Amino acid sequence: MSPTVSVLVRNRDFRNLFLAELVVFGADWFVMVPLLVLLPELTGSGVWGALVLAVDTGMTALLLPYTGTIADRFDRRKIMMAANLAALAGILLLLGVRSAGTAWLALVSIAAVAVAKAFYSPAAQAALPNVLDPDDLAAGNAIAGSAWGTMTVVGASLGGMLSAAAGPYASFWVAAVGLAGAAALAARIRRPLQAPRDPAVAVPRTWAAIREALGYIAHRPRVLALVTVKSAVGLGNGVLTVFPLLAGLYGVGAIGTGLLFAFRGAGALVGPILMRRVLSNRAWLLTGLALSMSLYGLAYVGVAVVNWFPLALMLVFLAHLGGGSNWVLSNYALQGEVPDRLRGRVFATDMMLATLAISVSQLVVALAVDTIDERIVLAGCGLVTVVYAVGWRLATRRLSLTDPVEESEACRTP
Repeated sequence: MSPTVSVLVRNRDFRNLFLAELVVFGADWFVMVPLLVLLPELTGSGVWGALVLAVDTGMTALLLPYTGTIADRFDRRKIMMAANLAALAGILLLLGVRSAGTAWLALVSIAAVAVAKAFYSPAAQAALPNVLDPDDLAAGNAIAGSAWGTMTVVGASLGGMLSAAAGPYASFWVAAVGLAGAAALAARIRRPLQAPRDPAVAVPRTWAAIREALGYIAHRPRVLALVTVKSAVGLGNGVLTVFPLLAGLYGVGAIGTGLLFAFRGAGALVGPILMRRVLSNRAWLLTGLALSMSLYGLAYVGVAVVNWFPLALMLVFLAHLGGGSNWVLSNYALQGEVPDRLRGRVFATDMMLATLAISVSQLVVALAVDTIDERIVLAGCGLVTVVYAVGWRLATRRLSLTDPVEESEACRTP
């Protein structure tokens, strides 16, 4: 049995955490794909879909600095459970989106879900090393890194097919039920999801905690490099807004939109698995990060110029193979650099920068999508990622992740 599969079989707490994340990610895309198809049908414009994506990422980004401090101060299991139930309530609001006049409810609903995700994500990311033995950390990250891709495949493809067969509202109900199940899975985790705290050390208040984390990042070039790497793919993420329009261009409708998101997820699933060997060799991580960013951008430039839908699907797969690799490589590297007491805040900052980049990309595309050709938008997003990747690698060329992190340095506040 491979180490990657073995840790999933042996470790019940990790298995429950992983399954809960599968459900959360699947519910997200079970909702998003039907909604991105529904809104243009109701309103006659692609702007609403772009606004939904921008609200989803933007709201999360704004809250992450705060929610990261919550993940470091309170029980991460309870945070995850409460976030799942709050997201469930938000999704039920989508049942009221029935006309152009009620399209605004979609923004309210997705904003509520985004708030819930802002609390859930730092808690789940920071908890991961606490449910894994040190020897299983690389294998566990490879599995956890594939969760998003796995359920983007399942959620996007099944969400698109169910929406085409039974309407989008059936997909919304399925997502709501799934989130209730995710809360139940999180409740079954028995290991503590944070390291014991020294009672003699005072827990800093919210703003002081944020300043402490930002100071920690700013004074450590390796950590700073790792929390800025996801922004490359984020700045190219406006391509998602174009997916429904691209499917319309090829005449493949809701099923085609679901397939585009599904191939995106398949790439994000395969990427972390292929990166298993790179994870075990820290000397390769920075180069792997630069190559993964570049692959994402170049593949989307390719999507912009091809005229055959199956080939476009394969290029989307390659793009997100690079994007998924980028995500798991940077997460794994950060886990080795950051102590537990700061991990929630550092991961929150990492996700904040990534989601802010995504929001900027999606808002720019929202302004352009009704006036500029879809292919030009795709090519522009891809080129932005390539340029960022080159600049990031030049800025980090003198850094090395092979030098050990000194415990005194890792735990000392600047």
